[in-house]
Amino acid sequence: MKTLAILLFAAVGFAQNGPPNVTNARLEVRAFSGELAPQMRAVSPTWFGYAVKTARADHESCCWENSSRSGCWLEGDRTGAIIGTRPNNPVQLEGSDEIAILFRVENNVVEKVQVYSLTCPLDAGGLPFVWLTGVPANASLAYLEKLVKNNSSDHLTDGAIFAIAQHDDPQADSILERLAQPSQPENVREKVSFWLGTSRGARGVEILKNMLAGDPSEQVRDKVIFALSISKQPEALNSLIQAAKADSSPHVRGQAIFWLAQKAGKRASATIIDAIENDPDTQVKKRAVFALSQLPRDEGVPKLIEVARSQKNPEVRKQAFFWLGQSHDPRALAFIEEILAK
Repeated sequence: MKTLAILLFAAVGFAQNGPPNVTNARLEVRAFSGELAPQMRAVSPTWFGYAVKTARADHESCCWENSSRSGCWLEGDRTGAIIGTRPNNPVQLEGSDEIAILFRVENNVVEKVQVYSLTCPLDAGGLPFVWLTGVPANASLAYLEKLVKNNSSDHLTDGAIFAIAQHDDPQADSILERLAQPSQPENVREKVSFWLGTSRGARGVEILKNMLAGDPSEQVRDKVIFALSISKQPEALNSLIQAAKADSSPHVRGQAIFWLAQKAGKRASATIIDAIENDPDTQVKKRAVFALSQLPRDEGVPKLIEVARSQKNPEVRKQAFFWLGQSHDPRALAFIEEILAK
């Protein structure tokens, strides 16, 4: 039993430090020392990578073909399955809590940042592939933050922000919060908001709430609304409701109402009705009527009938009639026939 335990420990240790499942590569393994920047240098095209503990729940980042995992080509735009690959690491029955963060470097400049599962088959296109072992989370995060702040390439920024958000480390939240400040470029704040909602749990929702309250850009707040709508945190609903009621932008209020409709529920529908009755902007009212049409029929159709029957704003009432007609619900058709018979 003791021998088995030692073997299992060795296997796990190898899985945590060994390279990903890469082929067609001139593989070199190096131990991390000091900082990442001096170790990420190459004149000719070279892939560098290391593993970090991830915050993701599914840990599955790979390429797919016909609903099957096929592996990824790191070079060129080739498609199709990567044939004949064998895992470099022992297969962990419960999955790995680590991911591989990869960097393509040429002329000592990082050109790409990509994230893959350690078991994802990779083809490096015959290039050198340098795998760094023992890279701590703080070194990884500091390096990625500098990449975001010092580069103008959208593609590189996307990859670096995604990689930051995958770290299972509270420093990642602090970095994303810094990148979400109004002083940062708008495109950076938009990308950060998405990953705050997708990957950063309750802390991500807290940062998104602050973005709603303090970001001057309507476009950024629009993206924050979407990020809140995809968050699995229950407190995200409170922020959506608050935005639907109080955001200074009619567009953002309308977006909040739309995504509330996708969530349904009593609190969401109450906020939608409140917008129809009390929002000062007619376009927001009309967007709220559309939101009612997105609710489950037994909830949405009766509310649409009530709006069509009692709403004083003719444009809003007309919108309610339109969506009632689109519903093809017998209750809606009976109501329309009743109105036409008068």
